[in-house]
Amino acid sequence: MFKPLVRATLAASLLVLVAACDKQADNGATPAVTASPSSPDAAILASIKLLKQGDINGLMQNALPPAEFAKAKADWAKDKDEQPITDEDRAKFNETMTKLTAPDAEQKLFAEIEPKLKEFDATYQQQIPMYASMGSTVVKNMIQQNQSLSEAERTQAGAAVDALVAWVQNTRFTEPESIKKVIAIVSKSARDMNLKSLDEARALDYDQSMAKARIAFAGIKDALGVYGFSLDQTLDSVQAKVVSNDGKNATVQLHYTLLGAPLDATAEMVNVDGRWYGKQMMEKLKEKAAAAAASDAVTAPAPAAPAPAAAQAPPKG
Repeated sequence: MFKPLVRATLAASLLVLVAACDKQADNGATPAVTASPSSPDAAILASIKLLKQGDINGLMQNALPPAEFAKAKADWAKDKDEQPITDEDRAKFNETMTKLTAPDAEQKLFAEIEPKLKEFDATYQQQIPMYASMGSTVVKNMIQQNQSLSEAERTQAGAAVDALVAWVQNTRFTEPESIKKVIAIVSKSARDMNLKSLDEARALDYDQSMAKARIAFAGIKDALGVYGFSLDQTLDSVQAKVVSNDGKNATVQLHYTLLGAPLDATAEMVNVDGRWYGKQMMEKLKEKAAAAAASDAVTAPAPAAPAPAAAQAPPKG
């Protein structure tokens, strides 16, 4: 029960962090910088627009400097083949896709799930608020122990958790009509992806994979919408105001609404070659580069020792 809550919390954190990459400045008491391609609030606006469209590739490209984006694409091509596919993986994939894409998938899947829904309702439905509250405590403890967050950021993250917990506690996820809608959404997404095998999925290049990711993201948004969680409404609600900007570093105050709860966040931005990026993202990239350099230095072969000089022949006589 904790895992769905943790995932939802991470999703909310993503929204806040992505908001640290874009939205129009509002007309508040503090003067706001006019949004332009070279302003920090314009960078945030672009990312929110791309996320709303499900353009994961564009989001990465907007959030990373060109060299880092190119490296991410190259690393993706390497990483996707690191884990070999087993026959068991192939069998599970084929079984799942066959079920999801069958002409009568919606009816068959609901008939298979319905008895389990009734059993879950009878056993766990009344306990969901308690589980959600316990999960909230665990997640908030994780937030408090995160030393990379400021006190204000911990408070903001905790408020987002409270909004998500309230949603979980007041939503009946096993409601039959809702389940039917979600099954229909998942089946449509599987058909739209049109993947015949796991090997075909693994063979997709970067751009093809991003196109499939866009389909999956749209399905996730639609499924959450069935339960009253509109990601689009949350993204549309984001307002950003530049509160400081010295040309190299900027602070953007964010205000957004998550599941009806008004929330605030602060985004720290840095200017790299005339474009604005999330400060935390840039710091993590530097740390990763430093760790990779240190690792390469340790694993690099030691320089070969010079060959000993040839022994001189003893003098005659």
